[in-house]
Amino acid sequence: MNQKPQLPPHVLIFPLPLQGPVNSMLKLAELLCLAGLHITFVVTEHMHGRLLRYANIQSRFECYPGFQLKTIPDGLPEDDPRSRGKFAVLLDSLKSKGKLIFKDMLTSGCLSHQKRRPVSFIIADGCLGFTCDAANEVGIPIVYVRTVSPCCLWVCFCLPRLIEAGEIPFNGDDLDTLIKGVPGMESFLRRRDLPSFCRSGDPDDESMRLYKTEGQENSRAYGLIVNTFEDLDGPILSHMRTVCPNIYTIGPLHAHHKNKLAEQAASLPPTSNSLWSVDRSCMTWLDSQPSKSVIYVSFGSIATLTKGQLMEFWHGLANSGVRFLWVIRPDSVAGEDWESQVPAEVREETRQRGYIVSWAPQEEVLAHFAVGGFLTHNGWNSTVESIHAGVPMICWPYFLDQQVNSRFVSEVWRLGLDMKDTCDRATIEKMVRDLMVVRNEEFSRRAEEMAQLARTCLNEGGSSYGNLERLVRDIESMTQDRTT
Repeated sequence: MNQKPQLPPHVLIFPLPLQGPVNSMLKLAELLCLAGLHITFVVTEHMHGRLLRYANIQSRFECYPGFQLKTIPDGLPEDDPRSRGKFAVLLDSLKSKGKLIFKDMLTSGCLSHQKRRPVSFIIADGCLGFTCDAANEVGIPIVYVRTVSPCCLWVCFCLPRLIEAGEIPFNGDDLDTLIKGVPGMESFLRRRDLPSFCRSGDPDDESMRLYKTEGQENSRAYGLIVNTFEDLDGPILSHMRTVCPNIYTIGPLHAHHKNKLAEQAASLPPTSNSLWSVDRSCMTWLDSQPSKSVIYVSFGSIATLTKGQLMEFWHGLANSGVRFLWVIRPDSVAGEDWESQVPAEVREETRQRGYIVSWAPQEEVLAHFAVGGFLTHNGWNSTVESIHAGVPMICWPYFLDQQVNSRFVSEVWRLGLDMKDTCDRATIEKMVRDLMVVRNEEFSRRAEEMAQLARTCLNEGGSSYGNLERLVRDIESMTQDRTT
């Protein structure tokens, strides 16, 4: 009698409905597809619409018969802007209305068919605690993903002890006081380097309430996937493993993904997970610039500037004498007439040495020979991409983990300069010149040393290469355990 072939494990992946987490977890989904697993990728209906409009997710994943894209409502009105300032509202809506829908997805049979077994494993963002509740209730193993930095996660794990010790909340303007209650960071972490919500002075701040349970929440899952590598974050990871022993470091995720695709004999469509329309004309402009002469300026998909801040950056960049490529999203500046306020002489400087686009293919930009520096908000994806590309940074953090990341860039990894809490043209001009001219050799040498470590960990025998293999083995093992 012919035995029916066993179907591969079926993994459900559920990211936070934001550009960074969706981008990272789509890459993880494709890595697992390449490993032969079946994947159901769940996004909110609003996020699904943006992906279909701007990304090539359908054409790219059609070569994986085991992949399917499914949607879940986020509970907000269709015309809600879902802005960063309302993220807590979005998360609360998902939590209150999503658990029953999510559990039904797992148990109704709607995700399986003759050639796809029921969901046998879940990978979800650690902020979506209701996924762990549902997984436990139906007996499906779950691993969390956190797309913020390990250094910020560790600070969040320590929030209860910081509150108990009276280090937070704090009042007043003294932001340079050292924070002593985060093991491994006692000598350099200041108040100003804590996640932005710590400055509220309110112990009941909604973000404080959300993040102070991080350690307890993340330890509920079987393991934790993070986008980093051991040579970068080893000391912090050793502390984190006292709370979450099973951590899979599989980063830099974007490069891990690219390497695995390169191993495939057949050519696959180029990756595009963007929720914005990409302007590729900047690549042609970069092609005409000298090696390492351009500073790339981008504050990510969420940060917004005031008109005053925009002018300070514009004057600082123009006065620096350095070539620049600047991403200014359509919604990145408050108001609609900011362009008309740019002085004529500054516009002329931009025409001579600068180039502006509404959105850029960032991974390609950072890997381009003409780019020698990155003025960044220090979102974790951007930070890791810059590290892997060997591009030193000027850090202007906006919120959440970015404050912690910028301190690590400047004081721990020595890969750039921290410009947090400052936005004046003289400082911007000086820091751009320091990074790109005065101290360029120092920063470039250190950045290239770290980039080599980031590349080595992805080779066979490297820590991230091995951890991805271990994740796949664990998924297969736990799936097998459920069927025997």
